[in-house]
Formats: sequence, C-alpha cells, structure tokens
Amino acid sequence: MGLLRNRLEETQQYLLGIIQGPGPKPGDGRGIGLILWLLTQLSFIYSGIMQLRLFLYNERIFRHHTLGCQVISVGNLTVGGTGKTPVVEVFARRLQEAGRKVAILSRGYKKREPALLARILDKLLFRERLRPPRIVSDGKRLLLDARMSGDEPYMLASHLPDVTVLVDKDRVKSGRYAINKQGRDTLVLDDGFQYLAMEHRLDIVLVDKQNPFGNGHVLPRGILREPIKHIRRAHVIFITKCDGGPTDELKAKLRNLNSKAEIIECAHRARYLQNVFSAERQDVGRLKAIPIVAMSGIAAPEGFERELERLGAKLVRKEQFADHHRYSQQELIDIINRGIQAGAEAVVTTEKDAVRFPKLERCAIPVYFLRVDIELLSGKEDFNACISRICFRNTGNA
Repeated sequence: MGLLRNRLEETQQYLLGIIQGPGPKPGDGRGIGLILWLLTQLSFIYSGIMQLRLFLYNERIFRHHTLGCQVISVGNLTVGGTGKTPVVEVFARRLQEAGRKVAILSRGYKKREPALLARILDKLLFRERLRPPRIVSDGKRLLLDARMSGDEPYMLASHLPDVTVLVDKDRVKSGRYAINKQGRDTLVLDDGFQYLAMEHRLDIVLVDKQNPFGNGHVLPRGILREPIKHIRRAHVIFITKCDGGPTDELKAKLRNLNSKAEIIECAHRARYLQNVFSAERQDVGRLKAIPIVAMSGIAAPEGFERELERLGAKLVRKEQFADHHRYSQQELIDIINRGIQAGAEAVVTTEKDAVRFPKLERCAIPVYFLRVDIELLSGKEDFNACISRICFRNTGNA
C-alpha cells in the first residue's frame, strides 16, 4: 500500500511539473505537447463551469445560506502554497482577543475518511446531513489528532486554545453547529473563497508574491481554481511571502482587477525551532551553526528551503514529498540515516509536516520543525480597521 501511494505521489509531482510550466520544453516529445493541449481544452471547460456556477449564485438560482452571524472567508485563487494557515490563525486570534466568540470551519483536506462503502451508504440514506461535524477543538481541549482532522485544522486548534475548530465538507452544517451548540458568533472559513453556499460578510484573498497566478491557466492546465478576474470579489487582498523586494507591479495588476479591495503586504517570519518529539525549543540562530536536511511535503517546498538558507543553514540534503504526504516510521529513519551520511547534524521540516510524523523512540540526530507566523509589512491600519469593522458591526443585522 505504501509503495503504491509513493508511486501515485511521484506521478502527481511529475504531472504538476508539466502543467505548471509555460509550455513544452526543448527536448519534450510530442506526447507532452499533446497532453498540454488536452489539458488546455479541459481548462476552458473548467473555467466555463466556474463562471456559470458564480452566475447561478449571483442570480440566486443557487441558494446562499445566511446564518445570522459574521462570516469571514480566508482563501485564494490558486491551489496551495500561499501560506494561508498563519493568516487564518492571526485573524482568528485577533478576533477572539477583541471579544468575538470564534469558530474556524475547515473542510479538513486529506483527513481520514470512512470506508468507501460507508460513504456510499451515508449518501444513499441521507445520513451525511444528520451526522455532526468533527470537533477538532471545542475551545478548551484538543479532541482529534491530525490524521482525523487534517493538518491545517489540527495546527490551528493547537495554537488557538479559545477558538472552536470544526471539520466538515458541509460548512453550512458545521456553521450552524458552531452557532447553536457552541454559542459562537463569528465564523472563519478556512479556504472559503470558492465556498459560495454560505454568504460571506468579508472575503480575504491571499496572493503569493513569489508565484501570484502560476502560468495564468485554470485547472488542470495551471494552478488557478477560477479565472484571475474573479479576484474582484475580494474585500481584502493579502500579498504573502514578501521578501523586501518591490511589489509595485503586482499591486498595480491587483488594482486593475479590483479597485476597491484593501491591499496588505505580509511576510512569513521564522520564530523558533521546536523538536518534533521532545517539544524542546531552540532559537533559529542555531541554524547558522549546523549542516541540515531540509524535509518537506508541502505545495511550495522551494520557499521553505530558501527561508532556511536565508537563516544561514547549510542544506546538505533536500527531501521533498507530495503535499500532505503521510510519513511512515521507516521513511523518517531512512531520511535521518541519509542525512547522517551527508554530514547533517539535524533534520528541519515544516510544522505542517511535523503533525503528520509517527512517533520515533530514538533519533540519532534531532528533528525540528520551523515555527512560522506572519508579520504585517504594510497596511497595518487597514488590518486593524478590518478587525474593528467585524467586531463592532451590529450582529443582529448580519
């Protein structure tokens, strides 16, 4: 089973490399060109479907559910890699500190699902609608692990002790549960820009400065979930992963697409290293002193590796896996052994990867994750005003 999963992930990585490029490379066979042509045609169809879907919701042919409370969506136009989880975390924390009773609603991508037969029976017998959402945290306790909840919901619940985190594909259902059963008055939709079944009071869209829109194509030829012009729905645009370089060209493009949205620039900053198995913390300055293995199973591993190098680390090996890869004990042992052979004195991974690690009783070299959060570089006043509008709006009219 593990071998089959790895082969599927390798195929996925290979195809992603093809579709994210601008076109066929010199030396590519005619088969690659044909694949890209077919994917382009499918992209036209997919784009049309997404635009029709938006039209049907805008015209009220498909129903928007209004739950009578504040609903804030944090999402993006592209598939993965924008650094969304830290932005969701900072919004939820600031809202909670300002007196709101916050629930984060997530789909729980890659969470452990019931067996296929059970899922089919649930649909046929309409049991899905009756089953409550999975409660990752009730605002007091962590109740599920990363395997049952998904990586991002578990991370958010770990860092937000006073915030409810719920997981369900039907976020209208989980929103009602949060309001009626847990007394929440503010819902944050994690990855909610395309979730149109629930009315949003505020749409926050993240754009990765390093790779804003991929090659400009929608799925499956590119990484866009819907056409770029749909960013006009955003009320606030976060330009993420800013590195100090100019953003004027990107901001001008965004302004041309959306003249009204507030634009906020932020950087993802490393705060500390934490041992995955002992929870011991180290200053990030430790990276300057040791050769390391950089290990990640995320959508944009190059950004993580660049950050380690910026912090002074010497990367003697790079271990990259598919996004949301589920690690086995043997894989970790093999990575550690290969690192030792290359002269590494530590393995450094992302926090998102660390929640998917199995337990190891002993490690020949320490395994750390890099804790990252966001720092606002511009638009702090807009961010504070945004929080104030949410917190002090009359919820009776929400």
